Amino acid sequence: MAKLYHVPPALLLSLLPALCTAEAAPISPGLACKSATQAINEEGFVEIGGIPQWVTIKGKHCSNPVILIVHGGPGNTMSPYASAIYGAWEKDYTIVQWDQRGAGKTYGKNKPGEDTPLTVAQMADDGVALAAYLTQHLGKKKIILTGSSWGSILGVQISVSKPELFYAYIGTSQVVSYKTNQTASYNKILSLAQAAGDQETVSKISALGTPPWSNPRNFGILRKAIRKYEAQRTDPAPKAWWMSDPAYATPTALADYEAGEDYSFLKFVGYKGDGMFSKVEFADNATKFAIPVFFVQGAEDLLTMPEITRQYVDSITAPQKEYIVVPRAGHDPNLPFIEAQLKLLNERVRALSN
Repeated sequence: MAKLYHVPPALLLSLLPALCTAEAAPISPGLACKSATQAINEEGFVEIGGIPQWVTIKGKHCSNPVILIVHGGPGNTMSPYASAIYGAWEKDYTIVQWDQRGAGKTYGKNKPGEDTPLTVAQMADDGVALAAYLTQHLGKKKIILTGSSWGSILGVQISVSKPELFYAYIGTSQVVSYKTNQTASYNKILSLAQAAGDQETVSKISALGTPPWSNPRNFGILRKAIRKYEAQRTDPAPKAWWMSDPAYATPTALADYEAGEDYSFLKFVGYKGDGMFSKVEFADNATKFAIPVFFVQGAEDLLTMPEITRQYVDSITAPQKEYIVVPRAGHDPNLPFIEAQLKLLNERVRALSN
């Protein structure tokens, strides 16, 4: 099945030897930063929401602002690729990666059964607990929160529920609505395929019928078509980005990653279209933010389409809000997208943490 935000695990073995970094220390108890100039490089399991969850913390100076990155998928942890994609950020920010409940190393440590429930509220509570832990562990009053794709669902819920923990929220490839996002994507892909004379895609997408769907496979079929048409309009991400850290490319780690993807995604779509995604309608229940909010959107995103995100941004109230469209970018990250996020952090968000 295709995921909302996907990193192909099959690439991991073929891309070794991977990018290597200095070995990380276990996450220390108590305050990690003893001085402002100290570097930090920790990784390990932190007790969150009653289970051990995998967290990595990396940065050149403890005085820098802390960014908690909430990954997409669900189930597509960014921990294996963090150094390649976000390594340059570590000079000016402390970067925290988190393998969510049901994903990556957290999945491997806790291995839920197929019937073990997974909910947005539960995972948002995990995110709040992690943010509170980070403020104490790193000696910060607040941190910066960013979520992409599936992670943007959690990001909105986390920032609305506990705004006092955050300087700002940055949503990238922001999910807004189960009904609106899915229907807009369906209609756009069908229109593009018809205009291109792509009868194969027209037939596959038409056969799905108009969303919402009860068949859990339908979303994956649409997602595959989205990738096909986004690839024609966007810059490809550097292949080096998907070079996994060796610790995440062992047979056990790869198996856990893939199993976590499958488990999380089935909980996302549900067996009858009644999964976690079906409850997402932010225009109805998440329009008031107590912190500054920023949205970075790929101009060619065919999954969380720019016009849907724009409508949502226009509807919300916040002390400060901004909507940024990135040319030659789609739903998944590429170089223009990551550069736009860093530019936003440096020029708008960093000042909020002073």
